[in-house]
Amino acid sequence: MTADNEISIKEAFQRAQKGHNNKAKLVASLKSRYTKLEDKTLFHEEFLHCLKYAMIVYRREPAVENVIEFAARFATCFQAAPKDPFLNLIFNFLLESHKANSHAVRFRACQLINKMLGSMAENAQIDDDLFDRIHQAMLVRVTDKFPNVRIQAALAMTRLQQPRDPDCPTINAYMLILDNDSNAEVRRAVLSCIAMSPRTLPKVIKRTRDVKENVRKLAYQVLADKVHIKALTIAQRVGLLQQGLRDTSEAVREVVCSRLLPAWLLRLDGDIIELLHRIDVENCAETALGMLKAIFNGALSEELQQNRVQLDNRRLIPVESLSCETVLYWRALCEFVKAKGDEGDEMLEQVLPDAATYADYLYGYLKAVPVLSEEQRADFTQLELVMTKEFVSQQLIHLIGCLDTNEEGGRKRVLAVLQDMLGLAQTPSSLGALLTEKLLSLIPDDQRRIQTVAEIISDVREPITEPSQPLDENESRRQQVQLAEVKVRILEAKQTLEECISAQDFSRAAKLKDSITELEERRNHILKEIEESRQGADREVRSEKNDPETLLRCLTMCAELLKQMSMKTRIGPTISALMSSLVLPSIANAHPAVRNMAVVCLGTCTLHSKELAKTHMVLLLQIAQLDEVKIRISALRAIIDLLLVFGFQLLSEAAPAQAGPSSLSPDRQEAEAAAGGEKAEAPEDSSQSVLLMLSEFLDSEVSDLRTETAEGLAKLMYTGRMSSAKIFSRLVLLWYNPLTEDDTRLRHCLGVFFQLFARESRVHQEVVEESFLPTVRTLMNAPATSPLAEVDVNNVVELLVELTRPSALIKPPANTEEVCVHDYLAVRMCGEMLKDSTAPEVRLYAKTLGNLELSSDETVRTDLQTLLQQLVQVVKDRVCLRALEKIVHQLADLKEQAESLSATALQPVDVNADGINVLGDNLLREKQNILSCELSGQRKTCTAKAGRKPRRTESSEESDGENVPESVPVTRPSRRAKTAALEKTKLDLNPLINQEAN
Repeated sequence: MTADNEISIKEAFQRAQKGHNNKAKLVASLKSRYTKLEDKTLFHEEFLHCLKYAMIVYRREPAVENVIEFAARFATCFQAAPKDPFLNLIFNFLLESHKANSHAVRFRACQLINKMLGSMAENAQIDDDLFDRIHQAMLVRVTDKFPNVRIQAALAMTRLQQPRDPDCPTINAYMLILDNDSNAEVRRAVLSCIAMSPRTLPKVIKRTRDVKENVRKLAYQVLADKVHIKALTIAQRVGLLQQGLRDTSEAVREVVCSRLLPAWLLRLDGDIIELLHRIDVENCAETALGMLKAIFNGALSEELQQNRVQLDNRRLIPVESLSCETVLYWRALCEFVKAKGDEGDEMLEQVLPDAATYADYLYGYLKAVPVLSEEQRADFTQLELVMTKEFVSQQLIHLIGCLDTNEEGGRKRVLAVLQDMLGLAQTPSSLGALLTEKLLSLIPDDQRRIQTVAEIISDVREPITEPSQPLDENESRRQQVQLAEVKVRILEAKQTLEECISAQDFSRAAKLKDSITELEERRNHILKEIEESRQGADREVRSEKNDPETLLRCLTMCAELLKQMSMKTRIGPTISALMSSLVLPSIANAHPAVRNMAVVCLGTCTLHSKELAKTHMVLLLQIAQLDEVKIRISALRAIIDLLLVFGFQLLSEAAPAQAGPSSLSPDRQEAEAAAGGEKAEAPEDSSQSVLLMLSEFLDSEVSDLRTETAEGLAKLMYTGRMSSAKIFSRLVLLWYNPLTEDDTRLRHCLGVFFQLFARESRVHQEVVEESFLPTVRTLMNAPATSPLAEVDVNNVVELLVELTRPSALIKPPANTEEVCVHDYLAVRMCGEMLKDSTAPEVRLYAKTLGNLELSSDETVRTDLQTLLQQLVQVVKDRVCLRALEKIVHQLADLKEQAESLSATALQPVDVNADGINVLGDNLLREKQNILSCELSGQRKTCTAKAGRKPRRTESSEESDGENVPESVPVTRPSRRAKTAALEKTKLDLNPLINQEAN
């Protein structure tokens, strides 16, 4: 570069377009010339004149971006000279230009202001009046129609924030944009520049649940870089981990694992135990386990060995050092190493002892867990201590799954400890299910499982007690004396008998013999009394316990056993005995928890036997209507499971006289009885009554019951156990009902069900099509006081049309000429419009007809064309008439084109997805598009798109509707070809600058 001090403005702008030029030298040379001028007015005018050429270009051309960067640098080089008016001149020009009609000028004005403010020094100062003017202008531009303008305006206000001011307008504008702006790139821009404060932090955390992946990803990055873990509440930390580690996007999960967790650990000096303490692991153990797994995945094996918990020489944590955090870390580490398989066996031996040693360790800790009385439970300190010990016990029990139980001795010791703990009365009831689960996991055979659990239940419910009457020592001594006397008399009588026999005194000998017999009988009687008294003292007395806590423990073990049993295992005598002696009597228990667990056991047991299900189906139906909410939900789940396994034939095979009234409310029973008694006796009535009961549950005010019913009906319909257009319509209305807006589980379940159900088969689409008109009628006729009056009918219709679209099927039909569901739907809507051409839904139907994918069947097209012609003569509404006439013309053109092609023996017509547009229309549209592209001079890829246009995805670079349409996939060109094409498409501002201003 020669004569840099004499460079002109025009030449500076020309050189600035080239990316390889040093902009700092250009700025220095132009500034040198500027300082030598006495009258700077002409310089100002020429500079602005050249700058305008760049400001009218909206596309992000490299040459234009270089010019904007150069202009911003040159303007901010005068910030050290506050008396020089050049900087204020540029700001004033840009502030006047931000209201221009051209969105390109508004975009470049905001971009220049952003770059100028960003290029100024940290301690730079501007006039208060100029500050206010910039502030007001950018507040206006953040509401601009074009997203790119809003992005630059939001970025320009970065240095205008005042986080300590509770009424800062910039902060308020940022929070409003985060909540309401429809463009993801605008929300990303605000996230990148918003200042962290107690006011803005909840808004940033809310963006971690944004619908766009890039916004969620950036939100986690901002939280990792700008927010200290201590600034977050425990609930916020747990929420971020739950959502981030379970996010559907791999990129978001990667950011949480690689950015957020390391940042938190760094601020806690790498102490993982302290991090666990910060998230309260007692209330969110699963989240903490997921977090630890993510940390372990990013660590090396050496680091895992160094960071392992402090174990003693037995490879156990000392009991006094056990805490919620340490035991959870120990469990997570062992499970992570265990999951590695053979690679982790060596390390697992270093962090976990053998099975027998661990079983004794576990037994000692569980026995030490105290049992609180009612008075002690009122003491919060003692209650909290016991809850902590129970949590530690749960984690220790979970560690059994990591033990090496292949060795027979260790496995037997673990089984013995688990059986003993289940049998101990002081074992907390909260550990019963987990202990039973681990016990059953060590026993592979179902029959042995049943026998083991039945024995434990028997010992728990009928424990051995001490005898009520101890042995009387005086009575025992008296019996011993009597026995000795009788023995002596027997000996004396025998000696006398021998003497009589020797003396041949046979008469006396006979009397003595009778006397000896009596004495021996008395001796035997005394011995029997002594034996009975001893047996009474040593006898085992078993007494049956029916208190709620004991029953709940037994039912919990029984429920876990039934869950672990294979479905192929039938109900044997042992299970039948448990049902009759434990489960069925507990259903009538006064304690709600006992009744609920008994219903769970009954429902699980009936899944193994159809006969048992027939017997107890009526009981479950009664419970589902009459008991407490939690118990009703358990019974409802059991009913749904039975219908899924055995089908509705189960109801018809059961007693119809009992099934009918048991599944109806009293009002419904009277209505059904009044409607007709003969129909109520039909076998199908029981199925109808159950469906009627489930329909009533959909209107329940209890959200949990309503959600469980909707989920059950969705399962039944998806698996093919039932097919009902009315039920499907009810589910659609429930999904759109504003009252269910806060029921996330219901919305998510039904949203997934609709897509899977409709795409599965055409039969399912016919169910959706049959529910179309009833759903629309219900919404159109909803009274103003009903929540359904707020539902957008157009949105519902769009959903149903999309669900019934033939191209949406997982396996589309091979024959495209086959009559499709949309054909029937079109005929139905035409029939509805002919019934009442003045109805308010006529316009909705006319609009929907244009969005259908009609088949190429000639008969269907002829019938539909006839109906449409009748409608054109009847309908008076102009909007409807215009839509109908358009469809009629399209059908007529389609028919003519088909006839002409068939007459000239050309290739058959390529009917597009909606069955309306034809090949000739597509070619004509393509030529028109190409011609318009050439006239506009813009580089666009024109493609003829037939049928329904796919939704355009928002680009991160251009988000305002002027994006280049998606091009047809082509072969990837070489690097040289791409370089040549890039040079040809680069925009050069030199011709525009050289052109004389008109």
